[in-house]
Amino acid sequence: MTFTITENSLVKDIVNELPKTSDVFKKNRIDFCCGGNIPLSQAVAQNQLNMDTLLEELKIVFETYENTEKDVEVWTESDSNTIMEHIISNYHRVSEEELSMLSPYVTKVSRVHGDNHPELLKVNELFYEFKKELLKHMEKEEAIVFPLIKQIIDGTVENRKEAIAMITELEKEHDHAGEILRQIREVTSDYKLPLDACGTYRLVYARLEALEELTFMHVHLENNILFPRYIA
Repeated sequence: MTFTITENSLVKDIVNELPKTSDVFKKNRIDFCCGGNIPLSQAVAQNQLNMDTLLEELKIVFETYENTEKDVEVWTESDSNTIMEHIISNYHRVSEEELSMLSPYVTKVSRVHGDNHPELLKVNELFYEFKKELLKHMEKEEAIVFPLIKQIIDGTVENRKEAIAMITELEKEHDHAGEILRQIREVTSDYKLPLDACGTYRLVYARLEALEELTFMHVHLENNILFPRYIA
């Protein structure tokens, strides 16, 4: 996939194609919601921005997306330390950033549209439950479980049975996170947008669905490739 965004690209089309670009527009005070039906050149002029700088910021988002692991089966041949480093860099850090950036959008949409669409109140509740659980889970992986796996690898683990039990516990936490995502998908009717959905509403659904995919890839790497090496 080639980077095709130009000064003639409509702001709304850029966000629809790559929802994470909304962060770039928000930072630069470009209205991608109600005022998104304008070319990038007009948005740049209105906000007295530098086109080359803005395009570079958008390209960084594009390249980050493109470099996200598409075929995780390649990791079956990688050593565990490499996999853990990959998970931390490409899933933990990325998830932390996305949870932080997405939070205000979820809150705003539920507050503005919750009266007419009460399912958004439930989405808001479930999202923050998911955020809390995933952040705690990733912290545990980095601080406790991944170091234990490294100790198993180099033969220095003090209690292998206890270490394996903690790995198994992480799998149960994955199940819980997956259940929350399932509930979000259920209450949104598979992220089906109502006719009156505004740009921010659409953005939230697109990014929630992308977060679901990111989480599933994260869990796949651990449940199906990394963890079975130690709990099989």
